[in-house]
Amino acid sequence: MDGGDEVLFLETVRRFMHTETEEVCDPTYAKVDGVLGLITKSKSLHILMVIERAGRPLRFSEIKNRVSASSTTASRRINELESSGLLTRLLNPSSLHTNLYTLSEDGRGLSPIMQSLFDWAKDWQNDG
Repeated sequence: MDGGDEVLFLETVRRFMHTETEEVCDPTYAKVDGVLGLITKSKSLHILMVIERAGRPLRFSEIKNRVSASSTTASRRINELESSGLLTRLLNPSSLHTNLYTLSEDGRGLSPIMQSLFDWAKDWQNDG
């Protein structure tokens, strides 16, 4: 290889290496990580699925009982899910001191994904 070919070869290798090492991760991966981090917390996915399957807004006590959670755990998860925009808190028209919880639009959008995960896990061969 003469001097010109060697320089061209080295420049090509440098550009290739630079492209490979500088490639930026799609920011959507971080969003997916965030959602998974939230819904994999104790009782979060269960709360979302219970509300979705109820087909109506639920009171705190109904959610807590259906997911068999302590008041503290249920309260924390409901607040986190509400803060993240997956749940909506409504005022109970029959009792002004009681809130109702329902899936938000984003929560409803997550429903088919949650159901697919549930169906997949039911058939998953890993019993351990």
